[in-house]
Amino acid sequence: MTNKFNDKLGQGGFGSVYKGKLPDGRLVAVKSLNETKSNGEDFMNEVASISRTSHINIVTLLGFFFERSKRSLIYEFMPKGSLDKFIYSQGTDNQSRQLEWKTLYDISLGIARGLEYLHQGCNTRILHFDIKPHNVLLDENFCPKISDFGLSKL
Repeated sequence: MTNKFNDKLGQGGFGSVYKGKLPDGRLVAVKSLNETKSNGEDFMNEVASISRTSHINIVTLLGFFFERSKRSLIYEFMPKGSLDKFIYSQGTDNQSRQLEWKTLYDISLGIARGLEYLHQGCNTRILHFDIKPHNVLLDENFCPKISDFGLSKL
């Protein structure tokens, strides 16, 4: 699925994210979590939290892999990457990646709608505890999607 983990999209505190492709041709992001000595509670918390959500501003969990020390989460692919690359102008091509004010406003509104859904709208209220530009992903139309539910609480 990930072509032997060759196409790395990013690195976080809990593991790396790789680009993958499902058999039906759909692109995905595979978050391969670092080996841990924990009993998998954080991992299962993230799976439980995000699997209970369905909102345009929340990233969609498509599946997961859990076997002893190997754990991976499979998410929908967000082609524009994370918001921090646009806020801090960290383009890989060293070109400015600043967004127009209208786009920034729409992204802010989408993040607020996603948080409102997590706090009030879904059946199980979820507190994220780690909202930051790195954890907001953007689709091809710059629609923001909140991700990384590792520190969330039900």
